[in-house]
Amino acid sequence: MEGTRTGVEEYTIGMLESMLLKDSRNKYILFVNSFKRFKGDLGWLEKYPNVEIKNYGFPNKLFNFLVWFFGWPKLDVLLGGVDVLFAPNISFISVSKKCKFVLTIHDLSFERFPEYFSKKRNLWHFILNPRRLCKRANLIFAVSDSTKQDLNKIYGISEEKIKIVCPIQNIADFQNSELQGDDVERIVKRYDLPEKYVLFLGTVEPRKNLVSLILAFERLIERNPDQNDINLVIAGRVGWSYHQILEAAKISKYKEKIVFIGFVHDEDKLGLYKLAKMVVYPSFFEGFGFPPIEALASGTPVITSNCSSMPEVVEDAAIMIDPYRPHEILVAMEILLKDEELCKKYSERGRMQAQKIKEAAEKLDYLEHLKGL
Repeated sequence: MEGTRTGVEEYTIGMLESMLLKDSRNKYILFVNSFKRFKGDLGWLEKYPNVEIKNYGFPNKLFNFLVWFFGWPKLDVLLGGVDVLFAPNISFISVSKKCKFVLTIHDLSFERFPEYFSKKRNLWHFILNPRRLCKRANLIFAVSDSTKQDLNKIYGISEEKIKIVCPIQNIADFQNSELQGDDVERIVKRYDLPEKYVLFLGTVEPRKNLVSLILAFERLIERNPDQNDINLVIAGRVGWSYHQILEAAKISKYKEKIVFIGFVHDEDKLGLYKLAKMVVYPSFFEGFGFPPIEALASGTPVITSNCSSMPEVVEDAAIMIDPYRPHEILVAMEILLKDEELCKKYSERGRMQAQKIKEAAEKLDYLEHLKGL
């Protein structure tokens, strides 16, 4: 797991914790399949006596082919029979007619923007047929109203069958936490951070609109000689088709100020946010978007896109820009760099918005939704 978890993994763990803390009566069976040794940490589940883990070693490609071509094995039957089968993300799944099926959809970006995915990934989505899974589901959890509306408009799923759930579970890790001197020194040394920087944290791929961010950063320095000490730090793993982003940085006349630091350990994210002058997250599309909320909870001003789920996630706590207009990214960065009082205002709003989302997540009761099945 390399010290980090994906958004889907965070969501799944948070959902399980929420349900298990409230329910000691029903039995929970976790399906785990890994041909090689499973690297995940499931030890935290040992304290729940009503949880059973069934670990299988099927080759994933073979298992997926059997499900796709033959509709077998039925997952509920493989587990020995269950009343409700829950899938925290789209995958190759076949379920008996008698079994209730609940599915979480994080976004439909692959439907709306197939150009942001590789041919291999688009083929995978085509074969998987998420529309069929959604039609089969008795209940769908959507991580935002934006995703709910896409499910309704693109797949024709009834809004009554879709419930909005807030996927943030670890937001407390970024709230009311102060950096110690030793933490600052360790993080700066580990990632070789410049003293003053604008931060992007996320997967380095076309959907995140990083070429526009690089262009906006170039203009920022050109138009503001007094800000010549500012740097752009791009943090996160590389995704597909990342070469054009690296090339944009390589040919930049300010390439020495554009720093790619790669994978960031979970325990270092808070420090990375707090040391940044601002976080810029100009993605073209997000089902939810974890980094902006984490940054808001850390008290760091945020610039993000005015489309998909971002307006409902950040509300008035961030500066929103049109991701298709790099000039708007530029102007937003200029405003924050020049107006310290405005930065303080957005810092306060950010913390309030993060607390609001945290409280909504804490009130979420999956079991109440499941009772209606």
